[in-house]
Amino acid sequence: MTTDRIEREIRIDAPIEVVWSVVTEPDQITQWFSDSAEFELEPGVDGALTFRGTRKGQVDPQPDAVVNLRVERVEPPRYFSFRWDYPSGADPDAQGPLVEFTLTKDGDATRLKLVESGLRLPDRTGDENDRYMADHNRGWDHHLGLLRRYAEALHRPQGQAG
Repeated sequence: MTTDRIEREIRIDAPIEVVWSVVTEPDQITQWFSDSAEFELEPGVDGALTFRGTRKGQVDPQPDAVVNLRVERVEPPRYFSFRWDYPSGADPDAQGPLVEFTLTKDGDATRLKLVESGLRLPDRTGDENDRYMADHNRGWDHHLGLLRRYAEALHRPQGQAG
């Protein structure tokens, strides 16, 4: 069976308000996800995420990737969603995968559920869709680990080992 979604759930040892800010504030997002994040936290607002490529002198230098983003829903401090990675001028609803973060309290910690859906597009070959899914699967595993460590470090009192 071919899937069109990625689901992950992690427990973060930080209060929901801390995790909410890490997931939704552009200056916090740059600590665990993209190199730049430009958007307003308001439904319907367009923005961009920038991921730095490799630089000259490195093996196979790659350019920066600027990824379009449209904020879909904002329900503090429990739910945030956006569409992203669609071509400029395209309809995000038709060509942009939907990323959803759902936060729930878990004692003094927070459970974060991530769902990314709409990953397979009909104008890509099966192999292209498979590579896209694999890239996003690996990417979310990596970035959610960074998010957890960053949010927990923000919450941990200075000088306390984690």
